[in-house]
Amino acid sequence: MISLREKYSTFVFKKFTVIEDEKRINIKYEYAISEYVFTPMVSIEKSNITNEHINKDFLNYLFFNFGIINAINYYKLTCAKKFVIECGYLNDDQKSFFKKLFYNGLGELLYKNNLNIPYEEFVEIITTNKMYNFDIKDEFSGNLIPVGGGKDSIVTLELLKSEKQKNKCFLYKRNIYPDDLASLNTIYTAGYTKDDILSFNVTLDPLMLDLNKEGFYNGHVPFSSCLAFAAYIMAYLNNKKYIVLSNEASANEGNVKDTNINHQYSKSFEFEKDFRNYTFKYFTPYIEYFSLLRCWNEFQIIKRFLKEPKYLDVFRSCNLGSKTNTWCGDCSKCLYVFIMLYPFVDREKLIQIFHHDMLDDEKYKDTLLALISQDFDKPFECVGTKEEIDYALKLSIEKYSELPLLLKYYKENFYDSSKQYDVDNYFNNNNFINDKFLKMMGYDKDER
Repeated sequence: MISLREKYSTFVFKKFTVIEDEKRINIKYEYAISEYVFTPMVSIEKSNITNEHINKDFLNYLFFNFGIINAINYYKLTCAKKFVIECGYLNDDQKSFFKKLFYNGLGELLYKNNLNIPYEEFVEIITTNKMYNFDIKDEFSGNLIPVGGGKDSIVTLELLKSEKQKNKCFLYKRNIYPDDLASLNTIYTAGYTKDDILSFNVTLDPLMLDLNKEGFYNGHVPFSSCLAFAAYIMAYLNNKKYIVLSNEASANEGNVKDTNINHQYSKSFEFEKDFRNYTFKYFTPYIEYFSLLRCWNEFQIIKRFLKEPKYLDVFRSCNLGSKTNTWCGDCSKCLYVFIMLYPFVDREKLIQIFHHDMLDDEKYKDTLLALISQDFDKPFECVGTKEEIDYALKLSIEKYSELPLLLKYYKENFYDSSKQYDVDNYFNNNNFINDKFLKMMGYDKDER
């Protein structure tokens, strides 16, 4: 049987067209896999643009680069051997950047579809035209904060509230999730208004969804890398110096033992470092992408999040419940967040949020094992490290006298009162947080 990769061996990024009217900038992309042609769109409201000195050639170059990473949504259908770019130029270093990003960003998809492709054989990127360098002046200040509605971006909003007048909130909006109520509720709860929101609107081609149903490859793509390129465009269009992410140290841990497969690859420090290097080299050194929370783990973020209980009723990070702005109360992400909150939040409040006590239901036993045991793969979700989840369970046992079913199981099989954890006072030195932002987090130079 011929594989999809063999049958559809060439993916083509044919062109992109920028169309302006009085209210918006629209960018139409065109990709092709054999007879299948995809024409996704991007739309930016001109009311979301404040830069008065836009270099149109540079902006088009940014749109071109976004088109490459946006293509991953369609490239993944066959994981073609060749990626042909007919509308722009990449040098060998740039090709290496995108090849690495595609390979690691699609690691979960390759694994789940049993595509054991060596890195060297994964994809050849071919370009035809030649681009050039740009002279961009340093006119950038303030912060662009991507907001996803979860606890992490909430913590970043709170840490940067002293610079509120310099901040803009950023939404990456996709037509498959038209009403991002969690993000909007988070932004408004933090005291921002609709005038403080910049949106980058992406319309995915429905043909992709149709082909998914017909048996073409489907699965996770590195969404946060798409967000990174989009946020960079909006930072440029609004003279923002810092793109302030909310990715934590825990995102560096992979999912499958003895492999580099990481559901959160595009949230990892490795991607952050690569993206910074790429943009400093090929865009401008005056816009800086970094994660404010990289020095912390998920456990520390939870504790900081809970200092602002007003967000408990509005935060969301369940993929299954995102379309209805709720927690599904039935997935590994929900169980993970439930566990991390359990030592600190009243049980009745958690039941109100997640609809039931997830730790009192035996059907989540296997999911619990995947979250804490080294003998099981970690769920393919944005969850913390096994150590910190184990630590949260330990704290729960030591706090409550009456334990729900799964906590009893944990106590009988895993609990060790003498075990030492590197969780509570953790500090990850692999970060790009400068002294100004570290001070906002409560650190002095001699304290780290």
